[in-house]
Amino acid sequence: MDWQELTNLTRGQPFVVERVRLTGSGVAIEGEFELPQLAQLNVEDQVFVTAFVRCHGSIKEMERIFGVSYPTIKSRLKRITQMLDFVETDPAPSRADVIDRLRRGEITAQQALSELEGRT
Repeated sequence: MDWQELTNLTRGQPFVVERVRLTGSGVAIEGEFELPQLAQLNVEDQVFVTAFVRCHGSIKEMERIFGVSYPTIKSRLKRITQMLDFVETDPAPSRADVIDRLRRGEITAQQALSELEGRT
């Protein structure tokens, strides 16, 4: 069974994978594994996201591929975005990091307080 069949079979219902087998070694791991967010999208949205990444985020190219208008592409991107949790790519610095930077004179006391209070 491939991922498209699995996605169609579940019809958007949440599910948990309970067994994973590594094909190279035959080792199997049992437990409860949640699928990554992108794998939880329906097949059409997975294809759309894949196309978007492959054309480097070019909405003009997406218009050409799917034969739809700019507002249609933007609307679909917005809908998909709302289904995905934001992944923090630039997490707030740790307290220790802020204090170290303050000690080295890289930031002022006021900047350190702002960062520690979450107002970067």
